Amino acid sequence: MPHRVVVLALDGLLPFELGIPQRIFGLARSPESGGRGGRKLYEVVTCSIRPPGPVHTDADFTITVGHGPEALATADTVVVPASYELGPVYNEGRLTDGLAAAFAYVRPGTRMVSICTGSYTLAAAGYLDGRPATTHWAHADHFQRIFPTVRVDPDVLFTDDGDVLTSAGVAAGIDLCLHIVRRDHGAAVANDVARRTVVPPHREGGQAQYIQRPVPDTRFATTTTARAWALARLERPILLRDMAQQESMSVRTFTRRFREEVGVSPVQWLTRQRVELARRLLESTDLSIDQVARDAGFGTSTSLRQHLQAALGVSPTVYRRTFRSAAGSPAAGSRF
Repeated sequence: MPHRVVVLALDGLLPFELGIPQRIFGLARSPESGGRGGRKLYEVVTCSIRPPGPVHTDADFTITVGHGPEALATADTVVVPASYELGPVYNEGRLTDGLAAAFAYVRPGTRMVSICTGSYTLAAAGYLDGRPATTHWAHADHFQRIFPTVRVDPDVLFTDDGDVLTSAGVAAGIDLCLHIVRRDHGAAVANDVARRTVVPPHREGGQAQYIQRPVPDTRFATTTTARAWALARLERPILLRDMAQQESMSVRTFTRRFREEVGVSPVQWLTRQRVELARRLLESTDLSIDQVARDAGFGTSTSLRQHLQAALGVSPTVYRRTFRSAAGSPAAGSRF
């Protein structure tokens, strides 16, 4: 059976956010048939906290939802998009009676996901107590005041704490849903969904780049050439000064400009690119772990293991076994 995703539609929702889970999870197909012709990996349904019927949006139209809160009892993953009518959830950090009754249907162990300020609803329900979380940067300070036990990170595009995941504002929901597909079924499936949705499979940086400088100042040189140069030689040692030289900048200027444009340091970016390359090699080749480590620029299997463990929480051997078997096993990646 496909992994069942239930999206909770609340009054005041943003139609764009409501469509993200349907689009991203709905496109995911098993890789054995090359993507499009494969088996559907997710089933996505939408429910309300009331019996089936109309739900108000923040636009000039309503939507009709065909499922009531009972659908939450069937969910493997629950997704809560943002709403502009959260009332006591937003102002006081407590659930309404309707929301509390709806969440009572959620089974223990269900994966919980929020998009944008949907994190308020998860926090009010107690899912984020003591956990890392994010929300739209404009609400991050308020969110932290209302929910002081939550470990708020306002800079990232999303957080992943295993069975609870949160995204930053609006379009970051796409990044998070692609991340979930990648975590469940590997980079090949997620990349196929990203290509068909015409979005990057992995967006660089975090929210910080959108808060202070949404668009890099085009009067100055960018770091695009250096990044392209580095991506073409990830298997080799790459020094910061070598990247700076590609842009004819000092190391200090390059580092500052890189962080402004990408949202992370050059070293963090390089590590992330090497992890992604290692994932692709582990999924799609029979290269030994030692060879994958060398080809991805980590040098040794020990270094690869440390970085993969830090980024994904698993060893290279476990990662390969999981996603190599996913293509041939209907159950792989479908439940947690």
